[in-house]
Amino acid sequence: MRFRRWLALRAFHVPVLAGLALALPAATVAETGKLPLTGGVSSISGAAGGGLTPWAVIGTNATEGEIGVSAFATRLRTRDYGLTSSGLALGLYDRVELSVARQDFGAAPAAALNAVAPFGVEPDLHLKMDIIGAKVRLLGDAVLDSDSPMPQIAVGVEHKRLHPASAGGVVQFLGADTEGTDVYISATKLLLDRNLLVHATLRSTNANQNGLLGFGANAPGRSSRSLQPEFSVAYLLRRDLAIGAEWRFKPDNLRALGRAAGLGDALREDDWRDVFLVWAPSKHLSVTLAYVDLGRVVPGVTANRRQRGAYVSLQAAY
Repeated sequence: MRFRRWLALRAFHVPVLAGLALALPAATVAETGKLPLTGGVSSISGAAGGGLTPWAVIGTNATEGEIGVSAFATRLRTRDYGLTSSGLALGLYDRVELSVARQDFGAAPAAALNAVAPFGVEPDLHLKMDIIGAKVRLLGDAVLDSDSPMPQIAVGVEHKRLHPASAGGVVQFLGADTEGTDVYISATKLLLDRNLLVHATLRSTNANQNGLLGFGANAPGRSSRSLQPEFSVAYLLRRDLAIGAEWRFKPDNLRALGRAAGLGDALREDDWRDVFLVWAPSKHLSVTLAYVDLGRVVPGVTANRRQRGAYVSLQAAY
């Protein structure tokens, strides 16, 4: 479903959440808040979790009976590409999370696709994507249940709309849609006595490169959904400092299409992974630094190079 032309996304984007946050009574907005880092950080899609994958935690500093708000800005740079992501989230009573994010993906190497067909891709291509997300905690409490086997479990949805700019012809060639929806279920277990957090997500998706190359593909590519797991682990070095790693499995919807078009593995999609360090200088601020490996992203235009690089994200949460 196309959300009635994205539900006029412009009417429910960052300005609306910001306005809602400003309109909340001061006594309602979280002041005491959660233990440092137990609400995760903002992922590139806007949902609370790690940098690459959402966790079952509800973002912001809001605990039960409170409403919180967070904002983030992220910059990721690999050898050939760059991603800027920013957005806002609302946490409602530590039960519901609403988020919006905008991604801007610098994909200049894609201009090489003009050698395959007259796609008209401009040299300084920027793919942009809007994401509206919602997450609901179903069972468990990561902190209160830390001494029991019960994890915190949540379900979430991310509806995405791609703005392909001059790469519109490429998206049409792939047979991909410019809108799609991911649905996921997450389980997060916090072991406070061991300073350890472990997490798993199972995502139903047909997104190509997280949606930056659209959703689905013409045959013999894959248009149907597939289930993709995502894993995270984090270790608390001290109250305000944590290290961890993430592994996000990805669908490979486009490779068969590329082979059928005589392009070999030019459209191959690999898993994403990272190793991260999070520092919380105060209960309201966090800084995330990471080494990221996105694998091969459209390797046909990057001489088959792996896209490794640096990731930095700043978050303010209340």
